[in-house]
Amino acid sequence: MKADMARASSPAFPEPRLISTTDDLATTLTRLRAEPYLTIDTEFMRERTYWPELCLVQIGGAQEVVLIDTMAEGLDLAPLAELMADTSVLKVFHASRQDLEIFLHLFDALPTPLFDTQVAAMVAGYGDQVGYDSLVGSITGHAIDKSHRFTDWSVRPLSAAQLTYAAGDVTWLRLVYERLVKKLEQEKRLDWVAAEMAVLTDPATFRADPEKQWERLRARTSNRRMLGILRAVAALREREAQRVNVPRQRLLKDESLLEIAATAPTTPDALTRVRGVSRGLAEGRTGQGLLDAVRQAQALPDAELPRLPKNRSKDAPRASAALMALLKVLLTSCCEEHDVAPKLVASMEDLEALALDPSAPNPALSGWRKAVFGDAALALCNGEIALAVKGGKVDILNR
Repeated sequence: MKADMARASSPAFPEPRLISTTDDLATTLTRLRAEPYLTIDTEFMRERTYWPELCLVQIGGAQEVVLIDTMAEGLDLAPLAELMADTSVLKVFHASRQDLEIFLHLFDALPTPLFDTQVAAMVAGYGDQVGYDSLVGSITGHAIDKSHRFTDWSVRPLSAAQLTYAAGDVTWLRLVYERLVKKLEQEKRLDWVAAEMAVLTDPATFRADPEKQWERLRARTSNRRMLGILRAVAALREREAQRVNVPRQRLLKDESLLEIAATAPTTPDALTRVRGVSRGLAEGRTGQGLLDAVRQAQALPDAELPRLPKNRSKDAPRASAALMALLKVLLTSCCEEHDVAPKLVASMEDLEALALDPSAPNPALSGWRKAVFGDAALALCNGEIALAVKGGKVDILNR
């Protein structure tokens, strides 16, 4: 709990209104676009599809809360696209990545400008990736209703309880946003949040590159030919999953891709011997695509084959475990002092890169992170400071 945040009594929020026609949507959003900021959330289903199936959009204004039934027959979402592109209205989300991916897929553009209260909460010292209900509780003292968290939002009609639950995701968010901004203004950290928004305003953040999917499979080999096949079949699976709109793992599991890369099947019969590959898949369009991908990867010249990322190669240098431990302690100590989430300041990859080569470019050594942690980290790596325990806390000593 934060003592410097005033508790909010339960305000009288407006009753949420369900929108299911284009005329109502256009009229309502024209009115809401006069406001300086709006809170926005979505409800969607993704268990059975590659692309999220948008079921509901919640928008909170100063005087009204609207719930857009995106599954309503004949509803044109063009007015919503116009709102998302309106640069005069700030769009406030919490943990926005999946919401932003949905809007990018729908409208081929990201909402702008935007503010993510989860990122802001990390800057304000509320911990790593704090959940919405926890943040609302910390700032307002209100307990969020969790009863419909796992509901099927694609089923119609939606109940009154579901609509009330959905509205809560944007009503309390207005209070959270206002309190966070006030705190961050007082601490002169709003520019920190703005710096973190850069990744969320880049469409590349949300568009999976088929040619890079192999890197997330963690192949335990440095055989470049096998890695070439893995790259090809992983890219093929990604494109096929997008085409038929099914989750990539439902189409073909990672383990099956790794086995295909290891065995390099050349016929449908050989493909069916891979665990998880049915005869129907092997003899169909996807199977033919996999075999073509294997064949093309086999024909690549050695110079065009991929290599394991340096940090995953068995020959890659390893940072000193002791130095890594010291950097982790220093990171935690610096973040405690500045009341900011460690995960936002430096990742384990950042720390390892710092331990291996303090002179190399590193996110932890730029911008506001450098003042919070980077300068001290460089001093530690250069032997200019030491860590000690004093009064039950880690103390930094000059040497």
